[in-house]
Amino acid sequence: MDSKLRQEKLKMWKDNLKQLEEQLGGILIKKGQAAQEGDLSENAAYTMAIEDADTTRVRIEEVKKIIKGLEGEDKGKA
Repeated sequence: MDSKLRQEKLKMWKDNLKQLEEQLGGILIKKGQAAQEGDLSENAAYTMAIEDADTTRVRIEEVKKIIKGLEGEDKGKA
């Protein structure tokens, strides 16, 4: 892969990572708000927020691995 294309992909994935991290912050705020609504065992909003946070964390880790791979390609060619 040429350097320009790799840099474009790297920028795209870093932007994606930033969006996911912002999304996770919003989910955690919603989780906190839902937690204040009472019994957590019967709180669908709280349960959904936990699931959304877990899914987003997994996506963040996947994107970080992709970024690391792209950065490794740059170092290998330098």
